[in-house]
Amino acid sequence: MTLTGTISDLSAEQSVLGAVFLDPNVLDEISFLEDRDFLDHRHQQIYRVMRWLDKRNKPVDVVTVTEMYVQHNRADELSVTYLTELAESCPTTANVVYHANIVRSKAIRRRGSEIGNKITALSREDFETDEEYFSAVEALVAEMRPDDNGKMRSLVETRQKYFEHLLSKEITYIESGFPQFDGWAKGLYRGDLFISAGRPSVGKTAMLLQRVIGVAESGPVLIWSQEMDEDQLKDRMISNITGIPFNRIRNKELSPKQYAEVEEAYNRLEQLPIYIQDSSGVTIEEVRSTARRFKRKHGDLAMVAVDYLQIMKIPQPKGRTRAEAIGKVTQAAKQMAREMKCVFMMLSQMTRDSDKNPKKPTLSELKESGSIEQDADVVEFLWLDPNDTEQQGKVVQQFIAKGRNTGLNEFRLLFRGWKQQFIELDKKKS
Repeated sequence: MTLTGTISDLSAEQSVLGAVFLDPNVLDEISFLEDRDFLDHRHQQIYRVMRWLDKRNKPVDVVTVTEMYVQHNRADELSVTYLTELAESCPTTANVVYHANIVRSKAIRRRGSEIGNKITALSREDFETDEEYFSAVEALVAEMRPDDNGKMRSLVETRQKYFEHLLSKEITYIESGFPQFDGWAKGLYRGDLFISAGRPSVGKTAMLLQRVIGVAESGPVLIWSQEMDEDQLKDRMISNITGIPFNRIRNKELSPKQYAEVEEAYNRLEQLPIYIQDSSGVTIEEVRSTARRFKRKHGDLAMVAVDYLQIMKIPQPKGRTRAEAIGKVTQAAKQMAREMKCVFMMLSQMTRDSDKNPKKPTLSELKESGSIEQDADVVEFLWLDPNDTEQQGKVVQQFIAKGRNTGLNEFRLLFRGWKQQFIELDKKKS
């Protein structure tokens, strides 16, 4: 940076601080500005003190700022004269937002330059995998982005956008391939975090794959499978489509006619934009970076699916509980769904106690449930009611225990496990 540029940056910073001394109410107008945006270390500290005082409804003037500054920065001399000069440097507050935007814009570019150097340094570090390197780079780049403050807008300001939304033909939901569910909920909503939990042997993965086949008609679907390899998933999808017994496909006991049916089904499947990664211990950062790459290449995704949450690689910082660590993952998943305008479907375990109790599950039976149920838009439980049976297969109860936009509901599903296929049943007569 040139000397002239530095002087210009400092001049804008002084104008902002001077305006605050002139009228502390302008702090509300420049709420987007962070203390780290100031180039001069003293200015950072002064602005931080101003914010601290304002937050506690204390006066923001030369005397109070000097007193607080000295208390927190004993080794850093700051003369009252300098603060007085700041207060006198700005004759009006009219241009404070303009000057604050200059300060922030300059800061973003400085951070970009600094992060470029850090990324160069990262290339010399020893990462176990390329994904860990990518995650470290993305974390650095994320530091550049300003905090999202000061984005409140009135109904007058957003009127046009709202009516454009009403007239838009954009479809915000995706059909799941289950007619009863889609008729009630209008399908799966873009931007939703959908948690599907179930007790053992109810067909959670089979349900996910049948949905994937339906959803992929609307756009790309990315699946992270951590317990099964991609061929095992394909076995299940092929069985679902053809009706050929799953065990015959898995054990490679196919007649020539059945082999031809498998090939025909595979031809149909490969026309759908379904992508599978079968690696264990995936991180939410890896999911996010891969999804972003696919979005850049293929446009909007329809669904991101992870099977399943609790066996992801979830760092647990010292002093944090396992539930808190999982909360960071579900928060990131929800943010990703909104950012990419896709459905994020995540399979989840239930608590061990739930296996002993054959009754309708509750949200508390989600394993490490606190953050999961809080962040999710939809929570679905798949469970078996011993009093509900059918000769053609296993009856699975589908209970929508949370529906932020839909409400609650229950459906009956017939799971024909030998061909990995679900069929919706009529509701049981009471």
